[in-house]
Amino acid sequence: MQVLDTETRIRKQIADNPVILYMKGTPEAPECGFSRATVGALHKIGKPFAFVNVLTAPHIREKLPKISQWPTYPQLFVNGELVGGCDIVLGMEADGSLQQLLESLPAAD
Repeated sequence: MQVLDTETRIRKQIADNPVILYMKGTPEAPECGFSRATVGALHKIGKPFAFVNVLTAPHIREKLPKISQWPTYPQLFVNGELVGGCDIVLGMEADGSLQQLLESLPAAD
């Protein structure tokens, strides 16, 4: 089995998951208010999403901000592109653009 370096693993996670949230904690037990609010916005829309708990993945927690050019968590990626953090996600939820973005994704198999 090949072991991927951290940057390759992150890029593969982003490529393999149409919606992925890098967060503190899990969707069932967020460990910061910003992650909790972001998960809440995603749950309101009801589309499935993958997640990575950066608290249990310190290499990813350290490396992702260099890749994404975004310094804080959570970080939401859709279709391989960084959407942003909590404030951006909540703003998009409020204006309806988050729902439009997620509903434009192909249905999961």
